[in-house]
Amino acid sequence: MNEAAGLSWGAAWRIARRDLNARFKGLRLLLVCIFLGTAALAAIGTLTAAIERELAASGQELLGGDLEIEVWQRDLSEEEKAALGEYGTISGGTRLQAMASAGENAAPVELKAVDARWPLYGTLTLEEGREAGAPSGNRAWLARGAMDRLDIETGDTFTIGTVELTVAGVIENEPDRLSEGFQLGPTVIVAEDVPGRAGLLQPGALYQSKYRVAFADQGSDPEAVEESLTEAFPNAGFDFRTRDRASPGADRFVAQMSDFLTLVGLAALVIAGIGIAGGVSSYLDQRRTSIATFKVLGASSRDIVRIYALQVAFAALVGSLAGLAVGVLVTPLLGAALEGLLPVQSGFIIEPAPLLLAGSYGLLVAFAFAAAPLLRARSFPAMALMRSRVTPLSRDRRALGVTAAGLAAICALALLTTAEPRLSAGFLAGAGVALALLAGLGFAIQAAARRLPRPSNPILRSALANIHRPGAPTGALVTALGFGLAAFVLLAAIQTAIEGNIDSRVPREAPDYFVLDVPVAKEARFIELVEERFPEAGLRLVPTLRGAVLAYGPEGDMVRVSELEELPEGAWGLRGERGLTYADRLPQGNRVVEGEWWSPMHSGEPLVSIDAEFARALDLDVGDYLTVGILGVERTARIANLREIDWESMGFNFLIVFSRNAISDAPHNLAATIDLPDDAGSGPNREARGQLLRALVREFPSSSVVEVGEVLGEARTILRQVGLATLAAAAVAVLAGLAVLMGAIAAARASRTYDTVVLRVLGASRKQILLMQLAEYGLIAAALAFVALGLGSLLGWVVITQLFEFDWLPDWGAVLGVLGLGLVMVLAFALGGSLPLLRAKPARALREL
Repeated sequence: MNEAAGLSWGAAWRIARRDLNARFKGLRLLLVCIFLGTAALAAIGTLTAAIERELAASGQELLGGDLEIEVWQRDLSEEEKAALGEYGTISGGTRLQAMASAGENAAPVELKAVDARWPLYGTLTLEEGREAGAPSGNRAWLARGAMDRLDIETGDTFTIGTVELTVAGVIENEPDRLSEGFQLGPTVIVAEDVPGRAGLLQPGALYQSKYRVAFADQGSDPEAVEESLTEAFPNAGFDFRTRDRASPGADRFVAQMSDFLTLVGLAALVIAGIGIAGGVSSYLDQRRTSIATFKVLGASSRDIVRIYALQVAFAALVGSLAGLAVGVLVTPLLGAALEGLLPVQSGFIIEPAPLLLAGSYGLLVAFAFAAAPLLRARSFPAMALMRSRVTPLSRDRRALGVTAAGLAAICALALLTTAEPRLSAGFLAGAGVALALLAGLGFAIQAAARRLPRPSNPILRSALANIHRPGAPTGALVTALGFGLAAFVLLAAIQTAIEGNIDSRVPREAPDYFVLDVPVAKEARFIELVEERFPEAGLRLVPTLRGAVLAYGPEGDMVRVSELEELPEGAWGLRGERGLTYADRLPQGNRVVEGEWWSPMHSGEPLVSIDAEFARALDLDVGDYLTVGILGVERTARIANLREIDWESMGFNFLIVFSRNAISDAPHNLAATIDLPDDAGSGPNREARGQLLRALVREFPSSSVVEVGEVLGEARTILRQVGLATLAAAAVAVLAGLAVLMGAIAAARASRTYDTVVLRVLGASRKQILLMQLAEYGLIAAALAFVALGLGSLLGWVVITQLFEFDWLPDWGAVLGVLGLGLVMVLAFALGGSLPLLRAKPARALREL
């Protein structure tokens, strides 16, 4: 064997295979770390790709057409229908909130009236497996929830408004359900003319007209058609959706979760990389006599690298393949959890691209972090390897270049394959800063331990010396402990912040009922009906209209919204129609921050108040003008003041509020909140509550009564589901952190066998050795606690505020408690890792060293 020839790859593999333990002893940390990271990325990528593919492929079915036009409180004009019909077959109908009743039972429902051409794409399926189209006459298809609330079965009758309907079938699959958005009640599908016959479309009623078109030319661009219709009808107040964005809410949720979960997978792999470096170093340290023997027998440095690189590569490949398999296996469970919320097929999903990407990440991380210890082992003569226990090997600077190349490849792959390059770049930069910070902190802790005065207590003195002694694994321990403790903080911060958002955004105290479409002429009777049964009830009624902002700006220089190429950032109020109202007094939960509120029954120039943030987005000031379109009529008013709005309050919040004389002559109805006494749900008042609901349904058949408690419960459930998904994903990073932590402790244990044996020979007791280990880890963990708190909190803030756009509301008491639990676990791991040291036999250990 000579340096020039060296071993072939085949010969190197034969030696590597014989030398490799069948249970991967010594390389288990590498295998576990690669497995966790790869499995996380494989499951995340597979599920996300499957959902995105389904959304893209089923866009027409999810929307119910190639293009959808939506307007409020009116039907499309014949001219508008004709313009839309030029592009293909159209199907129209209305959507509105209504009350359904059957005997003594009443329930709010989402009434969906459709014409005979519905659905243009997809198929409605009933529970018995029968396919159906639009119902005819007084027949209706009902969601199972509506049947249960009304306590009726197929063939029974129920009433909506003034029309009696028959249950003709129970909905199993509604093809365009996902595009309909959030509902305040279960779906009831009826014929197109039912809302009109039921008296639900009176002037001022809040309903939506939706028209979908199936293009005759499938090559037509929905965006171009949208632009053409907008130009033809600039003041119509159309809201558009296309087959490419059939469900913006679902698209946004998938994108947010995909970004977060991908970052979690990358975080797990970054942490895994630290474990890989430590694990390979520990493994090669255990194999130092074999390496020295190979070199004595004539093996070249290149041979050494080949043999052990093949072992590491094989372990990494096994870990990656196992991770890919598990990622595929858990995808059906994730899909089942999302069933009904997002379109994802059941069963196993094989998506080659994300699986290939996950495997590439795993192998790249193994290469990048294993390179340094492999190259370090090749660069020293046999005698240096033999005495490395007492004379640790120095670092090989050439390894830095290889590691840097591997890390650069990982970063390039992440940036080239992500939908959010800026987000991924920020994360990778943050991970690099965190690694550099922890590495610097490791050096600082060693330097501080070296300079601190020696304690009189021998246990503390020895623990302090162990931190800075030659060959001390302090750097690896600081990195592993730092990430491990930061993962605990991250988990607690995310969980408590989501709970905080549930408590703040979904208040536990709210009005008992929201009532929509109360006729203005019957306001007095409505109040009388409530106060007859609950004289102490809190009542609030406000006018409700719908309109679109058409123009804004200084008088004589107003900007037309239809002429904007793109909306200003933050100007969401310019999209489609918005809720409008008028008021004599400042609404509850609002505060004027600029200008003054008008006097009651103001009769001068029409005035308007707008949200201060909305005004800033449009660069509007007090004295400028705002024009809105209401039922095809333009209304212009001068901005009298700007308001701050408490959007999280469970009251009526309007972006735009007019003076009474500006819009009160437009057809409209009232919306009301009813706040019943605390004892309204028990005792004799419980029956009175039921009587009130039935009386409202009977005397106000065109109104819709929504029980707020059920809505709040659904909102809490949705937020908690998001929280559980987030916590489950973040747990992957925590598991990786714990694996690395245990690996670092195991690696440190292997290097301390010599020290422990010498101490025992010199007379140290087992208790003293254990206390020494606990003191050392306790000192390091205490120094890292504040760093972990800051790092974990920063990552939690990014997840909560930047990805999910929630408020940052962690429970710091709980976060600190979890951090304390993490410190206890660190000490427990240290104690468990130290126990094998006490079982080492001095004579045998000294012979092996």
